[in-house]
Amino acid sequence: MELENRWLRETYVDELIAAAERDERVVILEADLSKAAGTGRFKERFPERTINVGIAEAGMIGTAAGMAAMGKIPFTHTFTPFSTRRVCDQVTLSVAYAGLGVKIMGSDPGVTAELNGGTHMSMEDVAIMRNIPGMTIFEPTDSAQLRAAFPQIVECAGPVYIRLLRRNAVKIFEEGCACTLGKGIVLREGRDVTIAASGIMTAEALDAAELLRADGIDAEVLNFHTVKPFDEALLIASAGKTGAVVSAENHSILNGLGGAVAECLSENRPVPLRRVGVRDHFGEVGLTEFLKEKYGLTAKDIAAAARSAVATKKG
Repeated sequence: MELENRWLRETYVDELIAAAERDERVVILEADLSKAAGTGRFKERFPERTINVGIAEAGMIGTAAGMAAMGKIPFTHTFTPFSTRRVCDQVTLSVAYAGLGVKIMGSDPGVTAELNGGTHMSMEDVAIMRNIPGMTIFEPTDSAQLRAAFPQIVECAGPVYIRLLRRNAVKIFEEGCACTLGKGIVLREGRDVTIAASGIMTAEALDAAELLRADGIDAEVLNFHTVKPFDEALLIASAGKTGAVVSAENHSILNGLGGAVAECLSENRPVPLRRVGVRDHFGEVGLTEFLKEKYGLTAKDIAAAARSAVATKKG
């Protein structure tokens, strides 16, 4: 597997421009981070549909809610902690409670915030948004998957949280791939253990499957690009076949993908489960690869968790 030659944010802006060309209701709102999001190209094409509210994230969400109530399709952007922690009440009441279709993009999720450090490194953004009724949570793995899902995001009647890696993604999917919001994808079939992964951990999960193959363990790899609504049927079917599950996410193990997996399995198909993710810890300054090692988010960590789950199953 190799990195894509363009930052994922460039694909995001491509899709924004294409959506705005198709539908005059599409507008964007930035909290003084248009350079970080690369949305200058959108502003050049649609200056009258670009709003920079400054460093006033709560005001941005309130403004977007008002625009949605007037029939617009607003996309907001700031870094993940400021798209979730800082504006939780505005998202809950002004957007979700009102049933408005605001699209909230949070960039630099988890350890990919890198040198911005702990204040900008949200390990709980999915957990916050997952608790809000009616919220859809989407985390693309690469550009092809983002392109496949984007029209559905535009047309989604309710609020959508887009958890977006800004930099180069590992290429997993081919152009024209199928990607339906709320439906997981089988990337690799297996019989011994299921690895349920999202975002940057999808590539790590596929690498872990190769490590496990050397041990004679056949891993099935699932990509859950949509954490909410969660594809319970896919997980239940896979767990029924393999009898053991590992979740892998660039997020806290609490109430994110691991939480969704644990809830689903405990109620429907109890099997040994291991959760790979950040364990009740704040972020810190560091490059992504260093932080993956520190927080146990590597292929070898996933493989170790899978071996433990399989051993428990056999016991």
